[in-house]
Amino acid sequence: MITPATLRRTVSAALEEDAPWGDLTSTALLPASADATADLIARESGVFSGGEVFAASFRLTDPEVRVDLHVADGDRFEPGDALASVTGRARSLLTAERVALNFTQRMSGIATLTAAYVDAVAGTGARIADTRKTTPGLREFERHAVVSGGGGNHRRSLSDAVMAKDNHLAVLRQSGHDLATALREALSRLPHTTHVVVEVDRLDQIEAVLDGGAHTVLLDNFSLDDLRAGVALIAGRATVEASGGVSLDAVRAIAETGVQVISVGALTHSARALDLGLDLRVG
Repeated sequence: MITPATLRRTVSAALEEDAPWGDLTSTALLPASADATADLIARESGVFSGGEVFAASFRLTDPEVRVDLHVADGDRFEPGDALASVTGRARSLLTAERVALNFTQRMSGIATLTAAYVDAVAGTGARIADTRKTTPGLREFERHAVVSGGGGNHRRSLSDAVMAKDNHLAVLRQSGHDLATALREALSRLPHTTHVVVEVDRLDQIEAVLDGGAHTVLLDNFSLDDLRAGVALIAGRATVEASGGVSLDAVRAIAETGVQVISVGALTHSARALDLGLDLRVG
């Protein structure tokens, strides 16, 4: 969910970045009284995300601009579809155009890629989730786009869950601490609502993680055979998550091993922006 404060702060920062002292071209060339309407047109198929952000880009530029969204976040579209329309002063529309498109193209690209992963694992029971591999400052927008595509969100930040990864485990080993004991001690100090995830990269690490009371065991970069073995070994004692270089071609086979969650960093760090255009109609 994109909070109103984050929406205003992030979009305002983008508008200021793009026109720190105003839109020199539009102000110099266009009559202040000129009105226009622009349509957001899809140049390719995809899944829409970012309608609220698109609208805010224009309304924060000029509160008198009218924005009509023709699709909702999560809707699929085809080339040529009109996704939204904006009407107002031509100067305002052209000033906000690039920021509005940048956000919407980026978010729709993430939603579209996420939907492809979700479609690929349909019927397996596995859930596709994002990671913290997001663009700094845009996490709420990108996580929202993942949900638009049918995916789920992982922990929002380092403050939201315990997630012990390979480097944490390496420090424990170097310090002479037993993993199971360290987990039990951590759980005794944490609120009872805190979720604990531990990443492992070998099957022989799993029993200690379970003994320590972890709620989720993350099997990182496991082969398909080892994923199946890990699922069997855990046997319902914790949620099983798979991660590590998960490609669209491989994700169905991973899901069919019986894991419950597949976290995919590519949803946010490798999604390309979709080709959307803003076609202006004057008069």
